[in-house]
Amino acid sequence: MVRLRTIPFSAALLLVLVAVPSAAQNSVKRNDRPPETASPAPERRENNQKPADQTRYSYEFKQPQFLITHIVIEHDAAGHGKISFERKGEETPIDEPVELSATAWARILGLWKDLRFLDSNENYQAPKNFAHLGIYWIGMDDGKRKRTAEFNWSNNKSAWGLAMEYRHVADQAILIFNLNVARELQPLNVPQFLNEMEMLMTRNELSDPKQLVPLLTDLRTDEHIPLLARNQADRILKKIAK
Repeated sequence: MVRLRTIPFSAALLLVLVAVPSAAQNSVKRNDRPPETASPAPERRENNQKPADQTRYSYEFKQPQFLITHIVIEHDAAGHGKISFERKGEETPIDEPVELSATAWARILGLWKDLRFLDSNENYQAPKNFAHLGIYWIGMDDGKRKRTAEFNWSNNKSAWGLAMEYRHVADQAILIFNLNVARELQPLNVPQFLNEMEMLMTRNELSDPKQLVPLLTDLRTDEHIPLLARNQADRILKKIAK
């Protein structure tokens, strides 16, 4: 006969007292959690995005007798691109990145829209010929259609305005390049380029002077350039701030 082992009453009572709080705690933990629901499948991001605008824009200017004989600007629909320019007597073009500010790009894009460029075949050349002042080309390519227009003067305000806007982009980019080179190699030439900057600002012929603030801020404290240039940079910064 197998004898059953008995547990003393006091030990049994202790087991019950320990088990009950533990069970209650486990019950609270289980009841604490809200019922799990399946997370909705994440939507594919590309389904919510509009197709990127692949349109490319271009500007070109040529006059072999000018100091800057040839300029080409190419950029995308966000204003990111590059500029290539050639100096008289030099065969190798200089390539630099170019970034249209939001303000400049808004003006330029407005002029492109005014022209309805790809939907038009208008000849923008004015009756009078001013080829001695240089020839302009403006172009657009949206991936399906492509068009380039040539003129040396135009009575179409939007076409001429577009050529001038791009010319201001070029003047500003070339000025920045010249200042950076002078700062590194010919510090004594920095004042003359700052004089040019002030002149272009006075004529409203810079694309967006606010883009020059980082460069001017550095020049203002650069002890490698003449004190005159540092004072000029400070003066121009104050003009831009106004």
